[in-house]
Amino acid sequence: MPTSPPRPDGRQARWDRHNQERRQRILDAAIAVVESGEPGAEVHVQQIAEQAGLSRTVVYRHFADRSDLDRAVQTAIVDDLSGELLPAVTLEGTIPQIIERIVSTYVSWAVAHPALHRLAEQDSSVDGTGPLQQGIEKIAHQVVELISTAVELLGVEMSEDEADAVDPLVFGLVGAVFSAVRRWMARPERAPSAPVLVSLVTDSVWYILDGHARSLGLELHRDQPVDELLASAAQDQSAQDHSAQDRT
Repeated sequence: MPTSPPRPDGRQARWDRHNQERRQRILDAAIAVVESGEPGAEVHVQQIAEQAGLSRTVVYRHFADRSDLDRAVQTAIVDDLSGELLPAVTLEGTIPQIIERIVSTYVSWAVAHPALHRLAEQDSSVDGTGPLQQGIEKIAHQVVELISTAVELLGVEMSEDEADAVDPLVFGLVGAVFSAVRRWMARPERAPSAPVLVSLVTDSVWYILDGHARSLGLELHRDQPVDELLASAAQDQSAQDHSAQDRT
């Protein structure tokens, strides 16, 4: 006779939920301790335990070792940053406005959370794929999709090599923006000011995108909203289609 599936263990489910809640409590406490100190200040597990209202022993029940705890905290920090950045990666506004929105969001977060930013950029992984690098890749993937969508809607003709190069070029560009902001944050005095930095980084990215667009025969205008650009491209394509039909 067929056997019925095992009934869920309510006690185990409650215990798992309890462990998840306590683990999150520890991470929240660790972030609070980091934020309360100077960027780069050493944080002890005892401080985290006291902030969470737990003992060191209980903290280590939820993490394999200190490295595991540190990585979990870094991941939580990067997840928060990604949550701020991803909504900014859209096609709304002009191209410089889109770039500025993304860069400004990152700079504003870094300035508001300097200690978290310093901890997030510390990479103790052997292969160089720490939480911040993974966060950068998540943002880069989003930007690649954004640009690929725009290229498709605009009907830009690209060679196979040009199409293949979009991914590494965008990853390099996003990484350069993060590196510029990280270097700026690490300076003894943050000069130039945040608004000036955002403006200069925005211009730099715009020049690169505009240069590549021109090489592909696409003329971009700083003050043209992307939706107007796409609408214009759609009209041009429709006119070409009608012209082709008339010739046949």
